[in-house]
Amino acid sequence: MNTTAPALTVTVRALTWCLHVLTAGLLALAAVRTMAGGGSYAVAAVAVAALLGLVYAAGPLLPRVGRSRRAAAVWLAAVGVVWLVLLALSADGVWLAFPLYFLQLHLLPRGAGLVAVVATALAAIMTFAAHQGSFTPAAAIGPTLGAAVAVAVVWGYQALYREGERRRMLIEELTTTRADLAAAQHTAGVLAERERLAREIHDTLAQGFSSIQLLLRATERALPGRPDAAARYVDQARQAAVDNLAEARRFVAALTPPALEGTSLAGALERLCVTISARHRLAVCFHLSGDPVPMPTAQEVALLRVAQSALANVVQHAHATTAEVTLSYLDDDVTVDVVDDGIGFHPDRPPVPDPADGGFGLAAMRSRMAALDGTLTIESAHGHGTALAARLPLTRVAADPVPGTTP
Repeated sequence: MNTTAPALTVTVRALTWCLHVLTAGLLALAAVRTMAGGGSYAVAAVAVAALLGLVYAAGPLLPRVGRSRRAAAVWLAAVGVVWLVLLALSADGVWLAFPLYFLQLHLLPRGAGLVAVVATALAAIMTFAAHQGSFTPAAAIGPTLGAAVAVAVVWGYQALYREGERRRMLIEELTTTRADLAAAQHTAGVLAERERLAREIHDTLAQGFSSIQLLLRATERALPGRPDAAARYVDQARQAAVDNLAEARRFVAALTPPALEGTSLAGALERLCVTISARHRLAVCFHLSGDPVPMPTAQEVALLRVAQSALANVVQHAHATTAEVTLSYLDDDVTVDVVDDGIGFHPDRPPVPDPADGGFGLAAMRSRMAALDGTLTIESAHGHGTALAARLPLTRVAADPVPGTTP
């Protein structure tokens, strides 16, 4: 019955059962010694010992005692009253003071528990002295030492528990800090990449546009008096524009595959199918299922690369005559399926990749999908073709506004 900790640990459960066993053993010992000693109150003492055992056993069986300090205090008071009656009838009841110390320290607040332990020890000392007919220091040593041991054990355990809780909180804070650090590093990486692109644009495109502007101003000043100079300035501005266009295309090529320039993923896949059909003896058909939605460039690039890799494998290994590529937009996912009628293979023993194929392989495809929280599924059997499905969680982004319209 632990009312201070949120849950009983294995150690506390073991200690609780040890306390129950100790109490039962001491009760039995008191009853046996009382009956063996005889006396006019022997039968009454045994009856009270039995009653004390019943009252004690009721505590662990009552859920409220384990959840409420007030209920635990009431139960503990009932146990103490019955124990005092037993102590008045038999001196052997003094042995039960030791488990009572632990109950009081465990169930009551720190100050109240200490007061209860002192009161219990004094009651045990005085009652035992009354049974003996005189007070001796030896009569006080046992209850006092028992109380000191109980206080040291319980307070020591509580100190260890608090230390464990502090360590747990420190570990949680450390885990949170590491997560925050990882997020900060990611943000720093994004900002660093943006800064790099900003520098590149400033040093190339921005400088080129500035040159064009200066040349056009020079042209304006040269007209109409110096047409030859104006024509030369216009030619230089045109060349600067050509250079800037080349720089812009270089940026686009670095961020987006050429196959996706100026088109959608569906258009890129359809064009890929047409190109494969024209260059190889393989009829590739493209199908679109669902309504296309704008997606992040990284997802479009990954699905396009997987389709390219799959078709490259079909061309090189499958000996197929037809293949189908299907792009499906579902509610929460987008998939690209590549199915061929080739010779197939055992999925556990895929064909050995050719170093000359440019890195197209199943392992690379799986890694590309896994990096975006996607999956790659392959079904194949020897002589029955191959079906490959690449699935990504659908992440919608805002569509680019149509030129000439208001966003």
